[in-house]
Amino acid sequence: MTFQESYILEKLSQIAEKIKEVKKFFRFSEEEILADSEKLHVAERLFQLIVDDILDINQHFIKELNFDISEDLQGTFYILGENSVLPKDFAFKIAPVTGVRNILVHQYEKLDEKLFIHTLIKNYSDFEKYIKFILEYLKK
Repeated sequence: MTFQESYILEKLSQIAEKIKEVKKFFRFSEEEILADSEKLHVAERLFQLIVDDILDINQHFIKELNFDISEDLQGTFYILGENSVLPKDFAFKIAPVTGVRNILVHQYEKLDEKLFIHTLIKNYSDFEKYIKFILEYLKK
């Protein structure tokens, strides 16, 4: 496989569509989302899918540009930061989303739902920033 910009652009498009869906939740209060298990589970799933797409992009960059291999998925952000694909400070800020994704997927720990919804509403723009940084890198 070789570096495929079209693959990256398709993944970024998918992330952007999911972000639009996440934003629909902002018409509800945190309490309303937490009180409705359907809303909560949709928010969790959208978050997971966004992070999965981001991780796919991270891994594609690492593999195809022959960067050092990460020991774990969270480390993929650090590698992109070290190699100037993402700004280093941003890479370190967003990397912990992997841990939240793992809790959702593997359920090896109870998710603090209130903290999850609060953080998602407060920091969803990091996903938009990720798209912006990847697009900027591709233009180089």
